Parts: sequence; C-alpha cells; structure tokens
Amino acid sequence: MPDAVVIGAGPNGLVAANVLADAGWSVEVLEAQEEPGGAVRSDRGVHPDYVSDVFSAFYPLAAASPVLSRLDLAAEGLRWSHAPRVLAHPLKDGRCAVLERRVQDTAAGLGEFGAADGDAWRKMYDVWTRVGPDLVQALFTPFPPVRSGLRLAAKLRTSGGLRLARNLALPVRRLGEEEFAGEGGRLLLAGNALHADLAPEAAGSGGFGWLMSMLGQSHGFPVPVGGSSALTAALVSRLQRRGGVLRCGERVARVVVRGGTAVGVRTAGGESVTARRAVLADVSAPALYRDLVGEEHLPARLVRDLERFQWDFATFKVDWALTGPVPWTAPQAATAGTVHVADGVDGLSRFASQLNMGQVPDEPFALFGQMTTADPSRSPAGTESAWAYTHLPQRIVSDAGPDHITGRWDAREQEAMADRIEKQVERFAPGFRALIRGRRILSPTTLQAMNANLHNGAINNGTTALHQQAVFRPVPGTGRPETPVRGLYLASAAAHPGGGVHGAPGANAARAALQPHGLRTLLHRAQRV
Repeated sequence: MPDAVVIGAGPNGLVAANVLADAGWSVEVLEAQEEPGGAVRSDRGVHPDYVSDVFSAFYPLAAASPVLSRLDLAAEGLRWSHAPRVLAHPLKDGRCAVLERRVQDTAAGLGEFGAADGDAWRKMYDVWTRVGPDLVQALFTPFPPVRSGLRLAAKLRTSGGLRLARNLALPVRRLGEEEFAGEGGRLLLAGNALHADLAPEAAGSGGFGWLMSMLGQSHGFPVPVGGSSALTAALVSRLQRRGGVLRCGERVARVVVRGGTAVGVRTAGGESVTARRAVLADVSAPALYRDLVGEEHLPARLVRDLERFQWDFATFKVDWALTGPVPWTAPQAATAGTVHVADGVDGLSRFASQLNMGQVPDEPFALFGQMTTADPSRSPAGTESAWAYTHLPQRIVSDAGPDHITGRWDAREQEAMADRIEKQVERFAPGFRALIRGRRILSPTTLQAMNANLHNGAINNGTTALHQQAVFRPVPGTGRPETPVRGLYLASAAAHPGGGVHGAPGANAARAALQPHGLRTLLHRAQRV
C-alpha cells in the first residue's frame, strides 16, 4: 500500500510524485495512456527520420521554473538546446520583429521600427531583471505567496510598483501602444499573449505578453535535446531511482471516498489501490469532481461553480517533415525556433474576435515551430522537423472561411483546416508547401483522445483570463490544491498557477499533502462549507 497515489503521469503528476518521494513517501503513479508524459511527448510518427513533438515543444517556463531547477534533471541526462534566435514575427513587407538571445540585439532590431523602441525594450527588461526572479517565485509557490510576495513587494516599492501593476493589468494592445512607437515591440508582446487564450484587447493580456516576452529574453525558448519525451524520461528516471512506481495503461475510474476522506482509487479494470496518506490528481477540475469524485461528496456551491468553469480555446495542430528550411521572405525568421504567423497586431485582434464569436478564423494565427533549427538532432541535415498550431472556438458556430467547417472533424474538415494553416504560412514563406515530405493532423478531438486533459484541444486546463486565475482557479475558493475531500489534492494545470510546463501545480499539491495542518486545514474547512 503506497503512501500516495498520483493520478496521471503528465509533468505535474510526475513532479508531484518526485517531491513526495524526496520526502520519503512511497508513491504509485497511474497513467491512462500506454506511455507517460501527458502533453510532453515526442515520436517519429510523421516520418521515421524526423522527431516530432506531439503536443508542447518549447519550454521557457520550464527553464525559469524553480520547481524543476530543484529536481536537477540534468543529473538524469536532460539537456537543453536553443535556436539562434528565440522568436520572430515576419510581416508581408519583409520586415521582421525578432526576439534575439541577447537584449542588445533585440533592442537594435526594434529600433528599426521606431527610433526610441530599442531603449523602451531595454527599460522594460531592466524592470524584469529587478523583479522577475521574485515574480516567478511568487507565481510558482502555493497561494498566497507570503515570503516571495513580501520580497516582491519590497522591490516593487523601489521599481515603480504601481505603474508596473497597471501595465500588467493593461490589454496588450494598449501596453504596446504606450511603450513602442513602431510595430515591432507591439508584435512581440501581442503574439506572446496569444500563446494563451488572451485577445489583444483583454484585460491582463499585457501582463501575460510581458511575462512570456521577458522569459524569452532572459531564458530563451529552449527545447529538450532529442525531443520533448526527454523531459518526461528524466522525470520518470528520477522518480524510479527513488523507489516510485509508474504504471501505464491504468485508467483511474473513481476516487474512493469514505467519511469525507480520499482513501484510494479504483481503476477501470476494477483494481482498488489504497493510499495511506493522500491522492493527488493530475486531471482537469471537471473530470476530477464530476467523474472521479462525484457530486454526492461535494458542497453544492462547488457543483454550481463548476457550471461556470471556462475552458480555454480549442487547438488544431499540424506536424510536418520538410525536405528543406522554410523559405521565409523575412530572412531573420529562418533562424528562429518559434515564428508567429499573422498580419500584425490587427491580424491578431481579428483572429481573436472571430474566436470569441464562435467562428473558425479564415486567416488563422499560427504558432510555428522550427524544431531542427532549435535542435539539430531532430531531423537529417538540411531538413526541418516543423509544426504549427492555431486556436479554434470550443464551440464552433460558423466558419469565417470557405470550407464550411463545423467541428465534426471528419477527414474532409481536418484536411481543409490543415490546408488553411499551410496557406497562411505560404503567404509569408512562398514555396513552403512544396517542401512537405510528410504531414500529421491533430484535430481538437484527436488531441483529447490522446490526452484526456486536453478537453477538445484546450491546452491550458482552463482559461488564462483574470476571472479564472489565483483565488478563482479553477473555481472561486482558495486558489490552492486542497479540495473539499480530505486527503485529495488537485495537481494539474487546472490549479494555480495554471498552464505551462513548469511543474508548480504538482509541486504545490505535493507540499500541501506533506503538511496538511495549520493554514491548510483552515482553508480545507472553508472549502467544505
């Protein structure tokens, strides 16, 4: 009988298991899929000579994460690789906004869009160097972040704290307009904001765009050498060396609750696995509460709040094996690991507006990954392992394009949407489609089938909007991993601080399980009211 059962072997589940194992607990991890990793997996499914990241690919949050740093995954063989340039946003006229590895190079490039824009970027980065480390620490620790929050508050008093707070609350369009005279800096901020489901006009999108841009400037957008599965393999290896048990192909069907306490789980095959101390769930909040626990064990208020839970946008992804480098009209884009494909900030706003109206965008904003550029081991020399994804509405009302896509995602709709993305890339890289040697399409329903946490392709386990963050995540309450069921902890990106591969929700859940007393007990009781 293990001390803890962890449901799900995604990065958060594996981090939680490692933290518990470090504390001397016996841990058993049950994963529904036949291999671990959740949304951190790679394969050779597009072409045998090409390594493709099936889901996530670039990991700035992992590079900055104090949680992963403490695990010392380099000792398990994990190595990181960087593209020559972090990110590029080409324009149709041949200009290109570029996030370079060195701040002085980024500033020089942005200076070509506006005379003072290089200085504006340097000033923005100077603020980050003063407050960024404490901000990241505050974000990635259990809520409320008392110690790191006090350190951050002290620095903010000397760094224009109120003005920074205002900037973080701004829509990213407004932030870009206030900070930059030209389009380059605005593009970097707005494109990074749309890595989440935040429109350029959404409150708080400025903060997310700033955070991702500054992380890219300070840490880059690194990738694991050999494929994203290398990150998972390092977490698994570390866990197993500490005596942890991982069982794949074991779907948990129920959390066993007795007297208001989680005492174990029951698998789809009928096996009961008892936990001496805790159950930690790296699953979505709706799946945990509705499917695994059951409403009969939950406060009526929580059940009602789940009706208001909002998923982030759906995702549609295409992987390619290319016979050569992408022929971008803007040459700087050729050496960037990540490329944002859209017609400027107005194109991003138009795209987000269509999503919010339930429309399939006719000119989708594509996040494009050049994986061989970032890690030469991904495909033969002179070729490129590439991918792109775009967002879609969770519920499709209409198609703004000509293909009458409804969200059934039959073969015709999948091919039509993949073609639409390729045509968008072709506008900025004429001749791109002639390089395609192999293609794999991952529709929202396919993504969910491969990873149940990706509800209809939602990659952040719930919206990143302000109304579902901190004390509101996943529903109004404490913003912590404790649940109304004693001994049961939410360890997925549905919990604070949310999506991204950084391990914080898993680590927070493990720490809560290790210290189920004091403030945590009071919060636990408050949730059960």
